[in-house]
Amino acid sequence: MKHDPRITPWRDGIAARSLEGVLEAEVYLDPKAMSCVAAAAAIRSAPDGGSEQMDQLLFGERFEVLEEDGGWLFGQAARDGYVGFVEAATLQPAGAMPTHRVSALRTYAFAEASIKSRAVGPYSINSLVAVEAIEGKLAKVTGAGWMTAAHLSPIGEFEDDWAAVAERFVGAPYLWGGRESLGLDCSGLIQQALFACARACPRDTDQQQAMGAPIEAADFGRGDLVFWKGHVAMGLGEGRIIHANGFYMATVIEPLAEAIARIDAAGSGQPTAYRRV
Repeated sequence: MKHDPRITPWRDGIAARSLEGVLEAEVYLDPKAMSCVAAAAAIRSAPDGGSEQMDQLLFGERFEVLEEDGGWLFGQAARDGYVGFVEAATLQPAGAMPTHRVSALRTYAFAEASIKSRAVGPYSINSLVAVEAIEGKLAKVTGAGWMTAAHLSPIGEFEDDWAAVAERFVGAPYLWGGRESLGLDCSGLIQQALFACARACPRDTDQQQAMGAPIEAADFGRGDLVFWKGHVAMGLGEGRIIHANGFYMATVIEPLAEAIARIDAAGSGQPTAYRRV
């Protein structure tokens, strides 16, 4: 049985204890739960800041650590299962469970309960926060500062139109491996839109293509997904799609027919699947 290395916590003779009896390793380790304390932190392919960014952690997301390697921590993201290396300085032992998520596209945290105090961030939509107190329009967030309370939603309260969530990202730069509002890739856009609506979603396009049910091209509509080899877009209705893409290096809305023609002319072929999630 083959195991996808992107989501299998196993390398160089070590593996998560959950893989004992499944994959051969010299030692099986119990992961240590850590939380991201940066607004966003890269999950990289190697313990090196110059290596490929494969995914990101957002503030408050958990990372299950198996090993330290020269200031980098190897482990697995709890939210989407991606495995890789994260800078140790961006993580700390997991503390309070989140009570809210960031529901605005992005927000800042202030050092004091005043919008005139020093601001840090921004923190992107779907970041997870623990609210300690609320004073006026601001909420005190553990490990961050004071955030605008109206930019937060209690855990359990979600949106219901993932296409509308995706539309809020229009203009966001394209960033390989990104899933934050300051930069994201095609599958990161889909994942973030679905997360905001309480829908589980894997990280990469080939994984996402297994979601939902197949539909005919003629039935493609708002909220549906269209796939090419290595690319995905979301339908907005009226023949339009939204996608983060390397052609425009941004998240854009355009006619599906134009995207199909351009991608085919570039040598990447016709769509490989249409799915309803």
